[in-house]
Amino acid sequence: MDTRKLEKIVVAALEDIKAKDIDVLNTSKLTSLFDRIVIATGDSNRQTRALARNVQEKVREAGAHVLSVEGEESGEWVLVDLGDIVVHIMQPAIRSYYNLEELWAGSSARRGRAAAGAAAE
Repeated sequence: MDTRKLEKIVVAALEDIKAKDIDVLNTSKLTSLFDRIVIATGDSNRQTRALARNVQEKVREAGAHVLSVEGEESGEWVLVDLGDIVVHIMQPAIRSYYNLEELWAGSSARRGRAAAGAAAE
């Protein structure tokens, strides 16, 4: 599946369950492992797990594959690996502590706030 189409599906799935601060980072020039990182915040363990489940469900409905999911047990930080896109769904304290946006966007990754309607390319 095209990365841009998959990105739109992921962002829409996150918005459906009211994720906060959805950020999309283009990492295609930084690593060959994946093209995008999507980072979103959920307010509770229950919400982060629901967000991850909704992403998985919508991606599978679109005919794409979910490679793996990590962290659903605790719900503090759930990672959904879609191959070209890696989705990080975190609670606010975890997101603030690890600050993945700065780690990945600190160099040449282009980023966009999905909530503002801007898709990072």
